Amino acid sequence: MSHKAGFVSIIGKPNVGKSTLMNALIGEKLSIITPKAQTTRHRILGIVNEENYQIVFSDTPGIIKPKYQLQDSMMSSVNGALSDADLILFVTDIHEGHDENDVLEKIEKTTIPIIVLINKIDTATQQDVEEKTAYWTEKLNPKHVFAISALHEYNLSGIMDTVLNFLPEHPAYYDKEDLTDRNQRFFVSEIIREKIFNNYQKEIPYSTEVVVTSFKEEEKMTRISAEIIVERDSQKNILIGKGGSMLKKVGTEARKDIEKFLDQKVFLETFVKVLPDWRSKKNYLKSFGYEN
Repeated sequence: MSHKAGFVSIIGKPNVGKSTLMNALIGEKLSIITPKAQTTRHRILGIVNEENYQIVFSDTPGIIKPKYQLQDSMMSSVNGALSDADLILFVTDIHEGHDENDVLEKIEKTTIPIIVLINKIDTATQQDVEEKTAYWTEKLNPKHVFAISALHEYNLSGIMDTVLNFLPEHPAYYDKEDLTDRNQRFFVSEIIREKIFNNYQKEIPYSTEVVVTSFKEEEKMTRISAEIIVERDSQKNILIGKGGSMLKKVGTEARKDIEKFLDQKVFLETFVKVLPDWRSKKNYLKSFGYEN
């Protein structure tokens, strides 16, 4: 029996539900999800393995015009995901205006097959869906258009079959046991970052980076230390909160999710460190694992 394998890049603007979609397609929570735009900073692979195929999904940062070095790096990872893709899943929000030029610049001239996924249709009328379907059909000439709700896992079943039609015959790229290309430390730092996005407002989530400095697996417990990096002392004070209350709340929420993820008891310590202007400094970005 022949074996199919290929790379499928999930792209779109921020906040269209790409991460929710990837988690639903692979049946695991790999990408963190928050109500705020630009939550995803790295390209994260989610791997679906079956006996006769392997689909490697890439969740990429939402496409924007970069304003500083970190965002440049985020857009590099989008370009990387497009360069090796066998298929593009372009996710758009049913309520978006047609101002997706930043995205369209990247995909309009591509020869890679495109499937358009119109997301969040649980909050729209049938007429909205028909209008958007007609618009994207004319604009991108995609291989298929699906109207979906990633959050409610509505109308996702046909996507996998359609994806398989466009994958080449190829041996598996990754071990059949692999679910992702990232290690446990990466997901621990992402879980902590998700809690920061959910607990703080304005600039704080965007100014923070989380680095796991220690990860010790003992017989009955995993001991983890993490640094939360910010750009200014004022941000550090807000992050810690009165008497350490906010940092404690973030730590408690993160620890519970990390215990679920690792399926083990966790002792989590968090520290806050100031690195002025880290988002614009290539040496810091490189040490935090951002693409050049």
